[in-house]
Amino acid sequence: MTAITELKAKGIAAKSASRRLAYTSTEIKNRALQNIAADLRGKKKEILEANKLDLREAQVNKMDAAMQDRLLLDEGRLEGMAKDVLTVAALPDPVGEVFDMRTMPNGLLIGRKRVPLGVIGAMYESRPNVTIDISVLCLKAGNAVILRGGKEAFHSNLALARLVQEAITRAGVPEGVVQFVDNTDRALVDEMLKMNEYVDLMIPRGGESFIRFVIENARMAVVAGGIGVCHTYVDLTADIGKAVPIVYNAKVQRPTVCNALDTIIVHTGIAARFLPAVAKELNKAGVELHCDEASFAFLMGDKTLKLKPAVPADWGKEFLALIAAVKVVDSLDEALEHIARYGSGHSEAIITEDYTAAMRFLNEVDAAAVFVNASTRFTDGGQFGLGAEVGISTQKMHARGPLGLKELTSYKWIIFGNGHTRP
Repeated sequence: MTAITELKAKGIAAKSASRRLAYTSTEIKNRALQNIAADLRGKKKEILEANKLDLREAQVNKMDAAMQDRLLLDEGRLEGMAKDVLTVAALPDPVGEVFDMRTMPNGLLIGRKRVPLGVIGAMYESRPNVTIDISVLCLKAGNAVILRGGKEAFHSNLALARLVQEAITRAGVPEGVVQFVDNTDRALVDEMLKMNEYVDLMIPRGGESFIRFVIENARMAVVAGGIGVCHTYVDLTADIGKAVPIVYNAKVQRPTVCNALDTIIVHTGIAARFLPAVAKELNKAGVELHCDEASFAFLMGDKTLKLKPAVPADWGKEFLALIAAVKVVDSLDEALEHIARYGSGHSEAIITEDYTAAMRFLNEVDAAAVFVNASTRFTDGGQFGLGAEVGISTQKMHARGPLGLKELTSYKWIIFGNGHTRP
């Protein structure tokens, strides 16, 4: 078979499998997830050996540090993946949930029943854990999935996809539910985006240009996001004892991911106390600060800091590195205006002791996740109690924020009558 013919065959198989998976029992699906978790722990050696092949090629190709960090698997990350799988297994099965039932004046009983979407197409770059996250969530939500990872993680993704396929087959899941595109030819991306006959929803994960390409070329519905330009605003009434560790965590804990802080916005009334304190802490991790004129003036006396004058391109930039932009503002209104102009709709935070300011921020900031006195690093399916996520949507339709089980379902109307006819 040609590569395109083989891809279409996977689409046909996934579509057929999805119909059977839609009524597969929760017991079988949970058993499949438990098998996946056990195999992640039992087959560490094989998975890590495959990951080493990808890392070696990444180093030869001089892949940047942020991408290499996303690519890396180790025993700790594998254990985290296994725990996330078991968390999903323990969650209620959304499929079959009946809600909004009501009796109409004419006696008809009408409600809605949650059903799978069908077949999910997933295109993603760099992060092999996505192979597990998407497979597990799609399976529990009753969807078949076609996985197409990037060439930089090919060996890791192949090993993990085979692990999933073997684990779910042992549990009695219908054959063909998880398909993996084991060909890195870019032409297959174009072809997969045309497969609306077989794929009900496409979920891209990767860089901004890749996601834009998928949105502009897909013939099926797309849920996209992951581009995170995240701000933390330190308000006039902020508790510096909270603000410094929150900002440090948001920037340093894992700087290469989409929910890491990019821009620190500081009220001018607290800047003289807060900026030297936070800069000192961030400097311990080697963070480079791109400062506007006002923040530069507050910090320039400390010659140990890594400072640069901010340029226009720093505002609205997702750094994915130990770099943060810094802006001083005169009011909450100015902070809100800056976020509205430069935010990506991902995650935004305010640090304040003023209830009114906190409520205004929650109400007026247009983002998938809005925090008060907490790090933006919490925008994550696992941290939100979803077990894992297939992505973080910055759209408003049909889902927003971390995409978990319920976000991978739709519903159908169910109507009970007793000989009813419409007059």
